[in-house]
This record gives sequence, C-alpha cells and structure tokens, in this order.
Amino acid sequence: MALKIFKNFFDTPGDVLDDVKRTGFWPTTLIAPASPELPLHWHDCEVHTYVIKGSTWTLDGVTGERIAMEPGDKLIVPAGVLHAEGDTSEPMTYIVALPEARPMDQFLTLEPPETAPKMA
Repeated sequence: MALKIFKNFFDTPGDVLDDVKRTGFWPTTLIAPASPELPLHWHDCEVHTYVIKGSTWTLDGVTGERIAMEPGDKLIVPAGVLHAEGDTSEPMTYIVALPEARPMDQFLTLEPPETAPKMA
C-alpha cells in the first residue's frame, strides 16, 4: 500500500473539518517551522494531512515517487508505510488527523525504517 494524494481536495478549513468529521478522526493544527527533509520513517496509525499553508513534498517509500504538496491537498499515509517529508523553506500549516486522540509526545512518532511492518 502506498501514500494517497488528493490534489485540490478542499477550499477552506471548514471543508477539512467536514472531512475529518466524516472520517471520525481526531484533528489538530500543526505549524511546522522551515526544516530540512526528514529521514525515511513510518507511523503506527493512518495519518490524514491537509495542507493549509506552504508547500513541500513527501517521498513515498513504497513507489519512490516524490509527491508535491500545496494548500488544498490531502495526503493519506497508511499505517506502516515508509515515507519522508520534504524540506521546507518556510513554515507549513497543516491540519493533521489521527484515528484516536494522543498525547503530544506520542502524536506522530517517527518509527525507524528497519522496524517497518512487511507490506503484502
């Protein structure tokens, strides 16, 4: 299973919240500072990311594709899928939704590639 990108998925934060309500996930706003590319990693749950402000890319560790992300896009990262967020030259604003509420220190733990579950 690979990353899923939905280009121009929403127009307003209200559209995002309607989608989050439909999925039943728990949203939070994440403002990430400008940063270098993150290392290849995976998460233990599905993550829905909605780009509100800024632009970047994400590397799909399954297909090797570099996926451009900009405001209005939704990215779904299935649990266990290797990926890496790209570098950014400016702060990014996202709404990130997870299947359950989590404490901040457990919110988006970057699990190392060598421990990734084997995908069928």
